[in-house]
Amino acid sequence: MSTLLRRLLIAFAILAVLAAAGWWFSRPKPIPVRLHEVTLGRVEATLANTRAGTVEACQRTKLSTIMGGRIETLAVKEGDKVKKGQLLLKLWNDDQQAQQTLAGTQLELARRRVVEACTVAATARREAVRTTGLRARGFVSESREDAVRSEADARQAACATAKADVRQSEARVAATRVEERRIVLVAPFDGTVAKIVGEVGEYSTPSPPGVQMPPAIDLIDASCLYVKAPMDEIDAPKIHPGQPVRIRLDAYAKRVFDGKVRRVAPYVTAVEKQARTVDIEVDFVQPENRDGLLVGYSADVEILLEEKPAVLRIPTAALQEGNRVLLLDPASGKLVARPVKPGLANWEFTEVLEGLAAGDRIVLSLEKEGVKAGAHVVAEK
Repeated sequence: MSTLLRRLLIAFAILAVLAAAGWWFSRPKPIPVRLHEVTLGRVEATLANTRAGTVEACQRTKLSTIMGGRIETLAVKEGDKVKKGQLLLKLWNDDQQAQQTLAGTQLELARRRVVEACTVAATARREAVRTTGLRARGFVSESREDAVRSEADARQAACATAKADVRQSEARVAATRVEERRIVLVAPFDGTVAKIVGEVGEYSTPSPPGVQMPPAIDLIDASCLYVKAPMDEIDAPKIHPGQPVRIRLDAYAKRVFDGKVRRVAPYVTAVEKQARTVDIEVDFVQPENRDGLLVGYSADVEILLEEKPAVLRIPTAALQEGNRVLLLDPASGKLVARPVKPGLANWEFTEVLEGLAAGDRIVLSLEKEGVKAGAHVVAEK
């Protein structure tokens, strides 16, 4: 072989090596992506609240006196547990007490007059009976009999009038007691005093019509709690009493409480600049798990509409527009757009009815630049 031929072969070999090296170093680098292996698992159809819900007490009342006045007695303090009928607050009412004392005295006087008048009436009635007997035997005149009978009737009428005076006095006493209730607050149920507005000696003002004033005492029965949450009006027709619910509280981030829909509001609430919502009420399935919960905690609810325990599923975030996923072709290392037929779905997982098989690997890193059908990818480490 001539020297020229050998030199040409060497030159061609060098060029081939350089071309191969250039291709190797200039080739597109595989994109590292997060891959998910398609497996069987649980898929649920759920509904979630649109805004944070709230833990509420089954019984809560904000009490104010009917009349305004100076606080004379404050029998409780914030945090106290009270019994039904227990005195909470009383306003100054010396004038009412004086009226009540006067009414009681008048009642006692009226009762004594009844004894006096009815005793005289009974005596007059017996005298009339004796006179009638004497008249029958001719010992007294007819006019005398008529006079005695008239006297007995008058005495009986005086007795009846005295009894009516007693009833009137009793009504007056009852009225003073009713009046006293206008300046007194008592607990309508067993509960805990949450807040008190006012101190002894300060003036307590009830809310006049059309003007909202802070209540004097906020009373809560924390022995019974539930969650009130707003749901989108579009979801309202799917919600019914008795449906199972998962309750999550910000204060107990790692706990999930089992609940049950108790009530769906019969009307839509319109909140300015926000979507229209329907309030639902959710009971705790296990009341003992409520111990330690505070009224006012923020809560999220997740209503379970339907569930399938073992179906082929993928993360919902892996679905692209048109119900497509990016499937990794293990032979070429490239991505392939694969259409799928979704079934039951929620924000976390979607059931796959057609298009994928167990063991297929799909891409989750859809936000990365260059991740599309035909791209060469590798699994992130």
